[in-house]
Amino acid sequence: MNHSPAVSGPPQEPSEQQQQAAHEERARCEWNFRLSAAVSPAATGAISDAIGTVEFDPTDRLLAAGGIARKIRIYGLRSLLPEERGPSPTFSDHSTACRLCICTPAKLSSLRWRPDSSGRIIGSGDYDGVVTEYDVERGFPVFERDEHAGRRVWCVDYSVDGALGASGSDDGTVQLWDSRCADGGCTAVARADGAVCSVEFDPEGGPWVGVGSADRHAYVFDLRAVSAGPVAALSGHGRTVTYVRFAPGGRRVVTSGIDGSHRLWDWAEGRQVRAYRGHANSRNFIGMSVWRGAGLIGSGSESNEVFVYDLRWGEPIWVQGFGNRGEEGQSRDGFVGVASWRQSAAGDGEGALAAGGSDGVLQVFVGRKMTGSD
Repeated sequence: MNHSPAVSGPPQEPSEQQQQAAHEERARCEWNFRLSAAVSPAATGAISDAIGTVEFDPTDRLLAAGGIARKIRIYGLRSLLPEERGPSPTFSDHSTACRLCICTPAKLSSLRWRPDSSGRIIGSGDYDGVVTEYDVERGFPVFERDEHAGRRVWCVDYSVDGALGASGSDDGTVQLWDSRCADGGCTAVARADGAVCSVEFDPEGGPWVGVGSADRHAYVFDLRAVSAGPVAALSGHGRTVTYVRFAPGGRRVVTSGIDGSHRLWDWAEGRQVRAYRGHANSRNFIGMSVWRGAGLIGSGSESNEVFVYDLRWGEPIWVQGFGNRGEEGQSRDGFVGVASWRQSAAGDGEGALAAGGSDGVLQVFVGRKMTGSD
């Protein structure tokens, strides 16, 4: 018998997840989530109805959805989030639930309500590289901007006061314009080393704009000196950065990448604070949204599930399936490609999360903060 001591290789460095888990308490869910409404295509499996963008109206009356069907669908929140809610969700199809449908000339990748329009004007970015604003009451376009040389526009956003607009494109630029001018005159251009997939102004009114790029970086620019380049370049994702969203306080952002992670950064220090893993993401835009009032992240997944993370913990606190999953967690039915929070105050203890699937199904969930009696 060989009594020689076992020989081991050099000690293995702990993974990022192991290091993070060792320094934080276990995630816990302090919210009760449930499905409030589900809206489906009239013909199930209609791939042309895939939803790519969902946005709550800041006046809290409407919800807009768009995608490759070349339509902007407008829903009344009262039908999706009725004041008198029974224990069971409501089910309908788009033709009956939709209050207004605007046909667009191209597939849509982004929607954003103009905050200074009282829920009347919505901006869109499309596959043909055009930014268009629509009057939802009259149902037709009122402004058009084509400054990306026909390259796909992935993202559109507005500053808090609505004075500035921004669009990001496959051409590797963020075009910033004065939305108060009839011709949408360009005020500045920010550049990345790859396609620009995400742009967001600081929702607390600071002079910052966050940018996500296919060059695997997230950037923060100072609107007062865009031409000077980014004030922060955040490196850590292994693949395309698809979303950048500001977290409460203005100096932190959450990023999402096709490497299967969301990440929280202190961008002022250039430091990663935490990584969030559990969802599946290796091919598609899956949607990511931060509810700033409650400190929660909403996320889609290629496993055809909706995930909710608390900013304090790297593990999900709630997961809800859209459909059946096959081997290795991949969905048999598609994936959840968009998630968007209703940006209400958390003080009332209730929030709403909208999610859209590649199968064209729109689902709206309500969350209620647990109390001692729950």
